[in-house]
Amino acid sequence: MSTTQSERLRELLAPLVDARELDLEEVEVTPAGKRRVLRIVVDSDDGVQLDECAELSREVSAKLDETDVMGGAPYVLEVTSPGADRPLTQHRHYVRATGRLMRAQLTEGGELVARILSVDEDGLDLEVPGVKGRKPTARRLAFGEIAKARVEIEFNRKVAEKTETSDDIQEEA
Repeated sequence: MSTTQSERLRELLAPLVDARELDLEEVEVTPAGKRRVLRIVVDSDDGVQLDECAELSREVSAKLDETDVMGGAPYVLEVTSPGADRPLTQHRHYVRATGRLMRAQLTEGGELVARILSVDEDGLDLEVPGVKGRKPTARRLAFGEIAKARVEIEFNRKVAEKTETSDDIQEEA
């Protein structure tokens, strides 16, 4: 996809995405046999529901039909949210990942796996898990020290916050 087409797609789609209070994370066109795949990745602080993706997909499809930005060749449209192991590339990504485990490649070499406790304009406050029975340790990491980072998938995550019980729900009703 040429830069011109990419810019045109972003300009065309950004107002539709913004109107739904979502962030346009990625616009990607890739060849797939005789067709192309136009993948639009959107996100928000509250996540993105399947219904939101479906509604946005219909709006994007209608808008694309009004223009020639995709040319005459057939394409498949995908509107999706970032995956569970999403890359962290912007400040808002780190904010959204607060409480989650991340794996970071450090600019000076090495790798760090830690839980994001808080995020400010300069960097992250992290909790590095203890190894072999040791207690977790706190660490400060500046954004400039991070070459690449991604959310780690946790299958057995222990939730530290109190979850609502059925008694809590009944009291509120």
